Amino acid sequence: MPNNSVLIIDDEDKIRTLLKRIISLEGYLVFDATTLGAASKVLERESIDIVLCDVKLPDGNGVAYVKELKTKHPNTEVILLTAYGNIADGVKAIKSGAFDYIVKGDDNDKVIPLISQAADKIALQRKVVRLEKQLNEKHGFDIIIGESLALVQAVNLAKKVAPTNAPVLLTGETGTGKEVFAEAIHYSSHNKDNAFVALNCGAFSKELIESELFGHKAGSFTGATKDKKGLVEEAKNGTLFLDEIGEMPLDLQPKLLRFLENGTYYRVGETTERKAEIRLIAATNRDLQKEAETGKFRSDLYFRIAVFTIHLPALHERTKDIELLAKHFLQVYTAKTNKQIREISPEAIQVLKQYNWPGNVRELKNIIERAVILEDNHILSISSLPSELQITANTQGNTMSAFHLASVEKLHIQKVLNYTSGNKSEAARLLNIGLATLYRKLDEYKLK
Repeated sequence: MPNNSVLIIDDEDKIRTLLKRIISLEGYLVFDATTLGAASKVLERESIDIVLCDVKLPDGNGVAYVKELKTKHPNTEVILLTAYGNIADGVKAIKSGAFDYIVKGDDNDKVIPLISQAADKIALQRKVVRLEKQLNEKHGFDIIIGESLALVQAVNLAKKVAPTNAPVLLTGETGTGKEVFAEAIHYSSHNKDNAFVALNCGAFSKELIESELFGHKAGSFTGATKDKKGLVEEAKNGTLFLDEIGEMPLDLQPKLLRFLENGTYYRVGETTERKAEIRLIAATNRDLQKEAETGKFRSDLYFRIAVFTIHLPALHERTKDIELLAKHFLQVYTAKTNKQIREISPEAIQVLKQYNWPGNVRELKNIIERAVILEDNHILSISSLPSELQITANTQGNTMSAFHLASVEKLHIQKVLNYTSGNKSEAARLLNIGLATLYRKLDEYKLK
């Protein structure tokens, strides 16, 4: 049954009452008004999907009212009703945004089908909005979590460059989220409806990377059994993301530069020139400027790809974001594992903040996923974190030094408990101690 709302605007009581009854029987929620002024009040008060409006009303003309209504309520569909068909009025109404224009009496049988069509259009528009929102939540800037100044500045720069077609170079340590930034830039650009294609330049041999990038002709090298499109062709009119571009072989760099300069390229083994227009986003964890100065990376290519450079801060440079990220990953992985872990203990948060995070956000994400799997309580505790984090915390000011025997013993007991999935009898057997002794040590070290 429909759940859309319909507003009928007509000063003729019989027609308004008849329409209200017919439309209500189809399952629509129906409101009515006799004037444009009264209709405007209903529109302000209620969420109206479809308006059926007479052309001639005591306080105005329905055709002229369409433009005003669509300006204030752009998602509301308007169907105009008139006693006398007028082509000029019909054309004007449609141009102003009306869904359709019909003659009362002659076209009564069209009213319900038209309302149904208008409802279908509204449903489609809502679906598009919902999908765009989901896409933005998955790939847009909303997925980038953090409040530290360095990150906020990076996001603001990315938002400014996104609507342009300028090449972007993302710099920063491995695991800082360069591909997440690249996707956010793409899905906030005018190319968002076209492909986002990524290539890790360090993942292929010197011989294969050119084929991956530009494609090849069958028989051009051993194993090339059929023609293959390159990623520049796959990314046509979209975005090509070259991760770890500093790993690209020097002898391939002139071909990439030529493509970036004029949009032309050749498949491996072909003599036919091809064209493609793409937006390039590159990323590196190297200092490409220094490498260009020393001849390890072509300086002309560096200046071509570094038109707009954005540096992504390492996680240890944005300590205030660690808690936000950890709680976000906690929500993600508790949902995936159907666990009821509500929060992270303050002690565990402190440990996370003290760690240096050489693997950056990617490492934090993996550690929280592991901790969620291990945790059996409603609060993610310090004991579910890897031992190296606990040792790091201990060496940076906790009550027990990592070199104390008690500290080592606590960590070992926790490892054994993790191994036995919390089975204390089995843990006591493996530790070669009595069960009572184990319980005493669990109480002493505040382990679960």
